[in-house]
Amino acid sequence: MLATQTRPPILVLGWGNLSRGDDALGPMFIAGLHKALSAEVRELVEFQEDFQLQIEHAMDLIGRQHVLLVDASVSCKGPFEARTLLPLRDASYTSHALSPETLLQVFIDFQGAPPPPTTLLAIRGESFELGTPMGDTASRNLQRALAWANLWVQERQGERVNLATTRASSSSSTN
Repeated sequence: MLATQTRPPILVLGWGNLSRGDDALGPMFIAGLHKALSAEVRELVEFQEDFQLQIEHAMDLIGRQHVLLVDASVSCKGPFEARTLLPLRDASYTSHALSPETLLQVFIDFQGAPPPPTTLLAIRGESFELGTPMGDTASRNLQRALAWANLWVQERQGERVNLATTRASSSSSTN
């Protein structure tokens, strides 16, 4: 098992291809959120980006308190959608494109334990042509998703502070 003591409690993992128009939303989100968070809050977050979600990413979930997975979507409503994920084994289990739900199932299969609470953030994109830049609508959707994610991280930072305070209180009352 990997050492988890030094891992930040929050993982933000975005995927996509910077060379394919709005498919760049995942990696651009990672860069934007990293820039938007204060240095103090960034210490609680590990940022990762990749071209696609893979089985090996299950290892990155080990020792996390919260996970945010981020990708471009042509099917989500509005500028973005965020939803809690539940593990599910589907046909993507051994394919080239792993679904986020199956990633959680791989974690269970590998660790024999439930995955950390995981949210999928799908950001609306429209054009995914090779060699094209991200579109204006996708850029606006990205900004809205970043504002939401900043609050999402701040809330989880608050949970961590509350948890640490509760632990300190309970250990001092037992002494």
